[in-house]
Amino acid sequence: MVQSCSIERAVDDVLARLPSHIHLGLPLGLGKANRFVNALYQRIRQLPERRLTIYTALSLGRPPLGEGLQRQFLEPFIERVFGDYIELDYLADLHRNSLPDNIHVEQFFMQPGSLLNSPSAQQDYVSSNYSHAARDINANGLNLVAQLIARDPQDANRLSLSCNPDITLDLLPMIAKRRAAGETILMLGHVHSDLPFMPGDAEMTADDFDLLIEEDERTTLFSTPNMPVSLQDHFIGLHASTLVRDGGTLQIGIGAMGDALVAALLARQADNAGYRALLDDLDISPWHPLIEAEGGIVPFAQGLYGCSEMFVHGLMVLVDAGIVRRKVYPDAERQALANAGMLDESLHTDGVCVHGGFILGPASFYQRLREVPHSKRSEFNMTAISFINELYGQEALKRLQRRNGRFVNSAFTMTLLGAGVADQLQDGRVLSGVGGQYNFVAQAHALHDARSVIILRSWRESGGEVSSNIVWEYGHCTIPRHLRDIVITEYGIADLRGKTDRKVIEALLNITDSRFQTALIEQAQHIGKLPKDFCLDPRFANNSPERLHAIAARHPHLFPEYPLGCDFSAQEQDLLRALNWLKSKFKLTQIYELGKATLDAPAPHAFPEHLARMQLAKPTGLREELYQRLLLAGLQATAKPH
Repeated sequence: MVQSCSIERAVDDVLARLPSHIHLGLPLGLGKANRFVNALYQRIRQLPERRLTIYTALSLGRPPLGEGLQRQFLEPFIERVFGDYIELDYLADLHRNSLPDNIHVEQFFMQPGSLLNSPSAQQDYVSSNYSHAARDINANGLNLVAQLIARDPQDANRLSLSCNPDITLDLLPMIAKRRAAGETILMLGHVHSDLPFMPGDAEMTADDFDLLIEEDERTTLFSTPNMPVSLQDHFIGLHASTLVRDGGTLQIGIGAMGDALVAALLARQADNAGYRALLDDLDISPWHPLIEAEGGIVPFAQGLYGCSEMFVHGLMVLVDAGIVRRKVYPDAERQALANAGMLDESLHTDGVCVHGGFILGPASFYQRLREVPHSKRSEFNMTAISFINELYGQEALKRLQRRNGRFVNSAFTMTLLGAGVADQLQDGRVLSGVGGQYNFVAQAHALHDARSVIILRSWRESGGEVSSNIVWEYGHCTIPRHLRDIVITEYGIADLRGKTDRKVIEALLNITDSRFQTALIEQAQHIGKLPKDFCLDPRFANNSPERLHAIAARHPHLFPEYPLGCDFSAQEQDLLRALNWLKSKFKLTQIYELGKATLDAPAPHAFPEHLARMQLAKPTGLREELYQRLLLAGLQATAKPH
């Protein structure tokens, strides 16, 4: 029977009812009951006779403030956006490498790049596919699940797993089986007032919980502000948009490249003439056969169905634009009728246009979900990750629903033989995790009309040094080359499926930045993977940022910097652009080089509001004077009219 209690009483009850070693499962991302977790963590760290192992992923914390200009920019912004968000105590100790000896945290996905230098986090990382996480956590002896939940504003007795049914729904039958065998496993819920109530598979009743914390949580939810989309990312999204098939299925992830794809799809729908003029200017003729066979460039007459482990803000924007609107149905017979055009959707309310596993995004996205009428929200079915990420289990139904699937995921490096790198550096340190990327790549190969699309920037710049993200070899891969399919950079599309190694290398060279093509060709020739007389097709010999900038300048309205909205003020947008420019061009340790960069900076009166925002209107001391001049140089180099 459910017990309503305070946080401290919940901790008392957990300690009294569970054995000395507590195995706590937490949802990834947004759905963690942070206040309860902190209370349990602090209690157990004072009880050396007890042990706590936390199984989770994506432990979210505010970005580090850093020093200097970065700190002066971030501090007020983070205070405004994150407000009174409750940080996880164990995350702070992971960063300090100071977890108590009786507590371990095992994660299968980390906030990208945040725990590279935490030995305890790196040592206790678990490399599992997202769809296997519930199985692995259960096998380790899970005996407590704690998460944030939502309450139906129209009916206080109706609860929902809201943002995170993903693993919990997969765990429930495993927990039931173990309980039937006599094990004690506790379910704890804490209602958060700002979580949207998501109907459907995520719905729960109070009786599904052993403990319900009586006071609703009202602190700020963690959010991921919309970040600027660069021209490089826009061209990646533009190419990817041509492969999305009308009437098909779409999966996308979070980040600027995913936002760029959404922006391109919006343009394809709402400004098709401008969209097609841009494609003509770009010259996508090398990929016309692939686009005609697999994608399209016309507006969406049938609409798309979203099937994505992450219900991201971009999918909601596509719903609001009428692009994601194709409904799927809960049984194979009705789905077959819908596919044949024999089901009148207007007579049925149980169709779903988005299946999602978890929710994460900007605060405006959460607000939009809360505002959507219940009848419309029922078209978004938050459900088990096993349903979304795998084909097995209801396979006949999934094959009917997921026609023309386009599973779009990102990588930070590709090898010239087609292996993708997305989760780990070659020295073994984990950036993030495999998550569901492998699931979707494998699924794309298992569905007869689906494609896996890996998107990446062809090059990167740091401290003034430019390097290629397409390399001959790398010491690790996330997606092995035998699962290679479609790869997209800002320079075009490489269709690698079923190709010989020579053809794969040629296709990837065609979308590599021209500054690196010659060296890569020589490497491939040296190994014997390209013939000695190989010559690059002249059409791809001018893969340069300058060419893309010139094209973008002729179609400026199709390259919005914040296509999904913005959390930054106008001045902050300018400052962020300037700071990113400084970071890419200079190493902050090279004071002499930085000093030279400030010589042509404008006078302070050119940007008074920006300097005031950074507390540099009246610098004191040489360091602040240098910061002011650097900032002015960056603002001048990146200035855009408002």
